[in-house]
Amino acid sequence: MTRESESGLPIEPVYGPDALDGWDPAEKLGEPGGYPYTRGVYPSMYTGRPWTMRQYAGFGTAAESNRRYKQLIAHGTTGLSVAFDLPTQMGHDSDAAIASGEVGKVGVAIDSVDDMRVLFDGIPLDRVSTSMTINSPAALLLLMYQLVAEDQGVSARQLTGTVQNDVLKEYIARGTYIFPPGPSLRLTADIFRYCRAEIPRWNTISISGYHMAEAGATPAQEIAFTLADGIEYVRTAVAAGMDVDDFAPRLSFFFVARTTILEEVAKFRAARRIWARVMKEEFGAENPKSLMLRFHTQTAGVQLTAQQPEVNLVRVAVQGLAAVLGGTQSLHTNSFDEAIALPTDKSARLALRTQQVLAYETDVTATVDPFAGSYAVERMTDDIEAAALKLMLRVEDMGGAVSAIERGFQKNEIELSAYRVALETDSAERVVVGVNRFRLDEEEPYEPLRVDPEIEARQAARLTLLRAERDRGAVDTALAALRRAAAGTDNVLYPMKDALRARATVGEVCDALREVWGTYVPADAF
Repeated sequence: MTRESESGLPIEPVYGPDALDGWDPAEKLGEPGGYPYTRGVYPSMYTGRPWTMRQYAGFGTAAESNRRYKQLIAHGTTGLSVAFDLPTQMGHDSDAAIASGEVGKVGVAIDSVDDMRVLFDGIPLDRVSTSMTINSPAALLLLMYQLVAEDQGVSARQLTGTVQNDVLKEYIARGTYIFPPGPSLRLTADIFRYCRAEIPRWNTISISGYHMAEAGATPAQEIAFTLADGIEYVRTAVAAGMDVDDFAPRLSFFFVARTTILEEVAKFRAARRIWARVMKEEFGAENPKSLMLRFHTQTAGVQLTAQQPEVNLVRVAVQGLAAVLGGTQSLHTNSFDEAIALPTDKSARLALRTQQVLAYETDVTATVDPFAGSYAVERMTDDIEAAALKLMLRVEDMGGAVSAIERGFQKNEIELSAYRVALETDSAERVVVGVNRFRLDEEEPYEPLRVDPEIEARQAARLTLLRAERDRGAVDTALAALRRAAAGTDNVLYPMKDALRARATVGEVCDALREVWGTYVPADAF
């Protein structure tokens, strides 16, 4: 009996040589670290060293998050990943009326460079790699990070990490956009140029399919719409006068890892192959690093359940294994209690230990690309590649990712997939352990971590003090320079940095840009 994959593609009960009829290993596979990078972007992969264990964390105040980061580092985390609260993600200060009730809830509250200094107090930025999940205000948080490094005496040329900076997926699946697509893409290009000149080791964008997957995208949709967004960013940078090989080596991607191991491995392999060909054939990239799809993976939060939460430990282990077998460059494993509340110290430590078991107690790091040549995985890789390319062609026929976004194409496709999964779960056609099968009559009690409700008042008090202490004239002068740059063609990051150094707040800087660029209102909001 044939089953269907998450992407709606057939999975045969048995695969044999006929599954690969007319299949050329040299064309499809290459060697590890060689074009088209199906087998991984580096020749040795994990046989040399494991992936970066980058645990995502951030909640409450900068001081609370700083303590969590130091605990993670002490437990063996090799890279930090910062979660910001919704007001910060939307470019609002903690004392803004619109921020009420959301301060510090889904990430750390950062209102100014003062908070950023507290967030990284005692953490040597020349020795830690930091990823920041921030999009519309990505430039602000990157510049604050640079200012903190300068305080530590660390050169910007030593800094390593990633800023997500992927606003197109916000219009598709997540909603934390600020500006219309045109100015947002201009800001992205300015970040590319700035980092090439000032922070050359920084990954300037993490083009994200993760949030699309969490919204309901299938694996084929996830890579199709993500790579289509990547093409749009490359076109924007090239149109702004940049040579593709000057910025493409610093592009990175961000995907989900689900419990469906075989399809996830196939997805990662297909994505690498598609991207390599696009960069070579469409954009004429010559630097091999421009062709490499390097990516971070996070296990699937949407698959975690509040019922019998300890079962999530098993789900996360399976998802993490899928990411590793698929060749990820860095990995975040979710904590088992995330469907209930913010992770506790213990659950965050267990999530990290999951990665450490995979890296040091299994044999998956002993050989590169262990699934190479598997009849099942190679056929599934071809199938998901074909499905993704078909979707990418539909996006192209609409004029590219931005035009498709404006027509609601990607959002509609993802919503239809999410609806199908919901129906299958409700009918128990799709088994979810502990939810629609193998349930308990009574759930065991669990005490979650709770965010202090006084955080909002404390952040507001910090802002009042900051505004009283700083040189208001210097802030106004810097913000005026930022508005002039935004209205013209100069790179906005240089006056933005001056404003942040003068202790302008996130809300003030974003408001200055809103005055010039306006805000985005989706077509379906009318």
